Amino acid sequence: MKDFDHLMSVWQGQPKQEQLSVEDTLKQVKKGVRSITSQLYWGIVAMVAMLALTFIITIFFVFQWLTYVGLFIMLLTMMAYAARIVRNYRILSKHDATQNPTDYLQDLKEYQKNQAKIAGWFYYLYVMLISLGLSLYLVEILNNASIYYKIGFYTFTVIWILFLTFYYKKRIFKSQEEKLNLIIDRLERLQEQFE
Repeated sequence: MKDFDHLMSVWQGQPKQEQLSVEDTLKQVKKGVRSITSQLYWGIVAMVAMLALTFIITIFFVFQWLTYVGLFIMLLTMMAYAARIVRNYRILSKHDATQNPTDYLQDLKEYQKNQAKIAGWFYYLYVMLISLGLSLYLVEILNNASIYYKIGFYTFTVIWILFLTFYYKKRIFKSQEEKLNLIIDRLERLQEQFE
């Protein structure tokens, strides 16, 4: 019985979580979502620019068939990635947290699950296909270059792809995941206050 009384006193002695202000919490949630959607927006702009450049190169320059295969692989891969970014942007920007926070919280949780599942394998597939397309494209482009230039260029390209795959990916997805976790945590705490 003493142990139970001791546990009760410890449990009751725990500091209570401070009550969140609805207005402040929703402002913070909106700011966090705005930050994520802003990143997605600029990703869309960059992807559209790269798609336009690749399309112009494909249409207005004459290459061998292998180079065209590489360009088409890159175009299709970039279009798939652009479609994914646009979809994510729409999911996050179409809702307003002030309208129905419970539904908004569910949408954010669903978005987070889908993002976690897809982000890993899709990113690696994207990098692999872009690398393949770029390799096929560079075969003809670097055909007349010196051996030192080819080695230097391919070395730089491989290092760049490895950097994007193993360092940059972790930072980008970790940052976005932390922001989503913070937003979801705030909305859950706010929801618990009213239950």
